Amino acid sequence: MFNWLKNRRRKQITAQPFPDEWHKTIMERMPYVAALPDSLQNELFDFIQIFLAEKNVEGCTGFAITDEIRVIIACQACILLLNRPTSMYRKLRTVLVYESLYFAEQETYNEGGLVSLSHQTRAGESWDLGVVILVWEEVLRGYRHQHDGYNVVIHEFAHQLDQENKAADGLPFLDNPDMYARWQEVFSEHYARLLRDVKRGRKTVLDDYGATNPAEFFAVASESFFEESIKLKKRHPDLYAVLQEYYQQDPAQYWDDARM
Repeated sequence: MFNWLKNRRRKQITAQPFPDEWHKTIMERMPYVAALPDSLQNELFDFIQIFLAEKNVEGCTGFAITDEIRVIIACQACILLLNRPTSMYRKLRTVLVYESLYFAEQETYNEGGLVSLSHQTRAGESWDLGVVILVWEEVLRGYRHQHDGYNVVIHEFAHQLDQENKAADGLPFLDNPDMYARWQEVFSEHYARLLRDVKRGRKTVLDDYGATNPAEFFAVASESFFEESIKLKKRHPDLYAVLQEYYQQDPAQYWDDARM
């Protein structure tokens, strides 16, 4: 009954015309959307309407949230959901947005098990309790530089996908059960490769932060998949292929088609 009511409500939401101002904002500021096939663009617009109807986007420390901010965040978050079954980030309730970098407490443990607290600046966080935190200045940086491999929205919402599978371990729920063995093989290999490259000071397509742990590796790989797709496909074809199967998109091909 609940799913029937939810689907009915979502059909009512998407039956409404997509606002012209939203469309203008997206097409002017999101070149990746313009490169998408028409069918995926239409699906994206539906998802944006549902996302903004179901999730709260709130400003922190007095930061005023505009429709432009809401649409840009929702657009990038929903790109990760296209062309495959989705629960529309079922755990997520609220997106909190700071204007600039904020401080968060970080617990660390020494060898004796004692806990110490430190304060670290953050550009974003993804919590398992229904919250994503973003910094607007970093969101702007992400969409203004489409091919630098850095996108805080993609990064944190990749974590949300990972967290839907209970543990945040770099292994999200996979629609095809046959894919798990291949995922483990490819991700383990490329994570180990990144660890070696970082240790030796080698520059790679993947950001060094991906060497932190498998969960961060998945989030960083997702950023590269959408932002540096052509480079990633050339230098890490196996990793690109696994992400392509998971996300059911081919960004490298979309960019090639858009240039023709």
